[in-house]
Amino acid sequence: MIKRSYFTSKTLPYLLILPQILVTVTFFYWPAFQGLMQSMMLSDPFGLHNTFVWFDNFISLFKDPLYLKSIGITLGFSAATAAVSISFGLFVATMANRALRAKAVIRTLLIWPYAVAPAISGILWLFLLHPSYGIVSIFLTKTFGLDWNPVLRGNDALIMVIMASAWKEVSYNFVFFLAGMQSIPKSLIEAASMDGASPFRRFWFITIPLLSPTMFFVTVMNIIYSFFETFGVIHTVTQGGPGGATNILVYKVYQDGFIGLNLGSSSAQSVVLMVLIITITVLQFKYVERKVQYTG
Repeated sequence: MIKRSYFTSKTLPYLLILPQILVTVTFFYWPAFQGLMQSMMLSDPFGLHNTFVWFDNFISLFKDPLYLKSIGITLGFSAATAAVSISFGLFVATMANRALRAKAVIRTLLIWPYAVAPAISGILWLFLLHPSYGIVSIFLTKTFGLDWNPVLRGNDALIMVIMASAWKEVSYNFVFFLAGMQSIPKSLIEAASMDGASPFRRFWFITIPLLSPTMFFVTVMNIIYSFFETFGVIHTVTQGGPGGATNILVYKVYQDGFIGLNLGSSSAQSVVLMVLIITITVLQFKYVERKVQYTG
């Protein structure tokens, strides 16, 4: 027999969820509505006088070659960051899952980098790869003659911020991949081993398919991370340079809105950024999720 509780007052349930509704409306829906309205306004630097211009801000954006370049940089940056962080996260999780000694210590040490703020992650990699005082950069230059200069070269700077952003997210991916691997029945791995399957075949045909739900979740979260949470890395390391080579969309919103004080254009860019990430997420759920194998 199922026991159920009933509220004696019809208004009490609504009063209980009222705080959550107020928080959601105040900090999510109202700012989103304000951003949408502001994107159709032409404002002075202080936002005191607004002129309704409909979609002129959006039209100006897509006529701006620098903004179109920023979209391309963002897509390439997010794809590279997600690919690197997922690949290394999966590799580290595989190695940690096979560790025989000091498992708890190894896993704790591997999780720690996720606690590092994006800005600190960027500074750490700048100290490693700066052409003047970076230890790794100096070593590569003296040993292999590598001409590396992220201060002056856009491609080098983009590689550096990709590495810094991906390094921070590897620990996040590691946690989920390790949890997914530990949930795989050992009997399947042992049966494949007894049938003569090599470690690579066991990993490719058993582990990877059973990790597909985790892989799908991690991919979505990594792309969202690379679009939004990498602002701190860009801001502390390159400020969008050199020559706009690392000026991703979220940083361009900051540049135009907080530095350039072009509030209408900045709001329009925020709307485009949100529409873009929603579109990518929907496409992932529509096409990529079909290949996910859920086991009951």
